[in-house]
Amino acid sequence: MPMEITLLGTGTSQGVPVIACDCGVCQSTDPYDKRLRSSVMVQQGSTRLVIDAGPDFRQQLLRENVKNLTAILLTHAHKDHIGGLDDVRSFNWVQKKAMDIYAAEEVLEIVKNDFGYAFHEMKYPGVPELELHSVDSISFPIGELIVQPIKALHHKLPVLGFRIGDFCYLTDANFVEETELAKMHGSKVLVINALRKKKHLSHFNLEEALALIAYLKPERAYLTHMSHHMGYHREIQNELPPNVFLGFDGLKIHI
Repeated sequence: MPMEITLLGTGTSQGVPVIACDCGVCQSTDPYDKRLRSSVMVQQGSTRLVIDAGPDFRQQLLRENVKNLTAILLTHAHKDHIGGLDDVRSFNWVQKKAMDIYAAEEVLEIVKNDFGYAFHEMKYPGVPELELHSVDSISFPIGELIVQPIKALHHKLPVLGFRIGDFCYLTDANFVEETELAKMHGSKVLVINALRKKKHLSHFNLEEALALIAYLKPERAYLTHMSHHMGYHREIQNELPPNVFLGFDGLKIHI
């Protein structure tokens, strides 16, 4: 059964353009240089997942005209990846059920703290309904899909990537153990973070992302979580290998 992957956002925690920045990329009129916070949607059959629900979650799902959502996977608890969870209220109303949220236990604890009003014993009417599911390294089913977590590090912070069928997604990371990389071998499509050209403390830079792509050998790879320091989309794309592409908001990938 075919799988459709939509890059909902391909920017960093600040997005592109960055507030108050006068650099050329932030002032660019090229729509490919406009990047909302990183997130991706995966659909196969009647199952539709979103990985990460940042502050732009509402805008992204309105843009894609999403009418139903099976579940949300969270890579980690930084606000640019969980800040939009309140907006699942619309799906609660339409689907008449709580939204299933899958993440590591420590991430779920932060969700419960940051969205405490959704978990009070005496809830205010209309708060988001979240059904939390703790995951570790064991694969698990969601609808018609099997999800394999991939452990990585965002500097010293544990984060999760995910493999779903022939698709792998890894953002906000700069180190992956060999045993976890083995879970990614053989995938057809890889979406991976590449913050900028210059080395960074907690993200792969362009050189490191390209090296990992060359090691894993997917059929196609797409770069995400790119800052304004990466440069202009039209220029950077010309520097990449034939099977590597700069992701952009709204891009649809089919497997």
